[in-house]
Amino acid sequence: MEHTHTGVAHEQHGHDASTKGIWKTFWILLAITIFEVGLAFLHLETGIPPKLLLNSVFIGLTLLKAFFIVAEFMHLRNEIRNLIMTILVPLLLFIWFIIAFLADGDSWKKMRKDLSPGTPAPAVHVVNEEAHH
Repeated sequence: MEHTHTGVAHEQHGHDASTKGIWKTFWILLAITIFEVGLAFLHLETGIPPKLLLNSVFIGLTLLKAFFIVAEFMHLRNEIRNLIMTILVPLLLFIWFIIAFLADGDSWKKMRKDLSPGTPAPAVHVVNEEAHH
């Protein structure tokens, strides 16, 4: 199979564009990561920003990094909308699933802490069926 001059030039241009996209994604991910590390050190030294805000920023930046990784390395940047939604919707449901289980676990942990050893369990009111008849 012979390659014409224009065919080789087109392949070379495609390769250069792909490499350029990968480097662009690398630099964006590096900048976001450096910003995250800087925020973490700022918080450790000064307590600013508050932990809840810091964690929210980290979650947002992590999602942003995930977007760039998926767009570049899974080649979804140029895909059709339905395919992207097919991947994005289950991902969002999975994230909701994790948050729900973490909240449930935290609630259970707080209930267990409230019932420290030596504290009697709350009384359960048992309804006597015979007394109502």
